[in-house]
Amino acid sequence: MTLDPEALDRRETFLRDLIATAAALASAGFARQIGQPIGMKGPQDYLTETDGQVEAHVKARIAQAFPEDGFLGEETGGNPGAQAWVVDPIDGTANFARAIPHFCIAIAFVANGETQLGAITNPILDDRYFARLGRGATLNGKAIHVSGTKDITATSFEMGWSNRLPNSEYITAVSDLLAAGSNVRRGGCGALGLAYVADGRSDGYAELHMNSWDCLAGLLLVREAGGVTGPFLSLGGLTEGAPVLAASPDVAAILSLASGIPLLDGPDLLAKPQHLARTA
Repeated sequence: MTLDPEALDRRETFLRDLIATAAALASAGFARQIGQPIGMKGPQDYLTETDGQVEAHVKARIAQAFPEDGFLGEETGGNPGAQAWVVDPIDGTANFARAIPHFCIAIAFVANGETQLGAITNPILDDRYFARLGRGATLNGKAIHVSGTKDITATSFEMGWSNRLPNSEYITAVSDLLAAGSNVRRGGCGALGLAYVADGRSDGYAELHMNSWDCLAGLLLVREAGGVTGPFLSLGGLTEGAPVLAASPDVAAILSLASGIPLLDGPDLLAKPQHLARTA
């Protein structure tokens, strides 16, 4: 299915309103969460009722406005099909559950083999990131750009952790970055980590495995803000997850080398590009 510009215009307008209403729900949920017991789905896997409430709201509105579109959400799953909305209702749930205001809602729209729209918002700070393929990226309506850092000893990278892979791989990557002279942080919210690369607060973000709802909006933001990324959709990331890398162009190679995640050459199409580099 090919999406025409007018159809994408309608979805862009819809997404701008949708992310705002979802943010209001999340903000109210955060206020209720303060001082409450922390629920768990499993080891280091947090659960809050707000995750489900926000996803239900987003899913219902999408179904009403665009019943022909697919849906894939962290909480309820789904079948993305040829074009779909990919939703993380609360990314950074561990922070949310402990009343740390470093979390966000992330929504992406995928069609024609690429991420077309991406929105990320931190409801507490009222930071609203938005990107449309080919039209740049913004924070609260103002254009953003990745950092211009060139000296590795001046870099500040963020490295996400995934319990799907051995801890040793994460520790090795962090050790290599520290040995190269970089500062390495972990904020516990991958979508915001990517947004901070897009607006220059961070020089790069890498995680050895992420799900699509955590990263598609952020990867689009970074590319539209002048950054470079690793492959994701072309590695089957939409439904299975894949490694994630995003960085300012001048320091991307060292993040790629340390993490073992290749840099993407060309658009991140669902069909694997023949020219995709397989080595850092």
